[in-house]
Amino acid sequence: MPVPVKICGLTRPEAVAAAVAGGAAFVGFVFYPRSPRAVMPEVAGQLAAAVPKGVTKVGLFVDADDATIARVLAAVPLDLLQLHGHETPERVAAIRARFGVPVMKVLPVAEPGDVEAADRYAPAVDRLMFDSRPPRRPDALPGGNGLPFDWRLMAGRRWPVPWMLAGGLTPENVAEAVRLTGAEAVDVSSGVEDAPGVKNVGKIAAFLAAARAA
Repeated sequence: MPVPVKICGLTRPEAVAAAVAGGAAFVGFVFYPRSPRAVMPEVAGQLAAAVPKGVTKVGLFVDADDATIARVLAAVPLDLLQLHGHETPERVAAIRARFGVPVMKVLPVAEPGDVEAADRYAPAVDRLMFDSRPPRRPDALPGGNGLPFDWRLMAGRRWPVPWMLAGGLTPENVAEAVRLTGAEAVDVSSGVEDAPGVKNVGKIAAFLAAARAA
């Protein structure tokens, strides 16, 4: 069975079309102003209108307040909220209850204890995502930095909710990442770009093909 793929950080119609045509199970829109992949809610709403039923529309938020999330949801019919900041399990549960939309919490990973932190979040989420811990520099983003972590940290791990692997994935390494981690789904952003925020439709197609063959 093919590994479901999320193409994140979509900003242009041609990239959305390539993701859908290639069989992506998830498409992601970023609502974090500091990101080069950020889109305004109105733009994301237009992009989301081209996404067929059955493809999950994901909104990425970083420590967003309720007003911000509500403003986005008023413009974009999101199916999943991706929380990519320092949200506590309590905050995650509150967002899930407040908006009635499934939630995925992203956990940054650099060492075994980071993976074990997922146990605290599992009761409060519908999905988990494991991404590389951001580099220690002022301009580092919470995600989309193109850096993998030690995939062996994920070997044999299981949780009561589905989980997704992110961080430095490319068409060239996604099959190996799935083999080493047993990932149930994968997420890519920078690995299918020509520059931050500029998706390459050929790379999107190649990644989706590589994931199907994983």
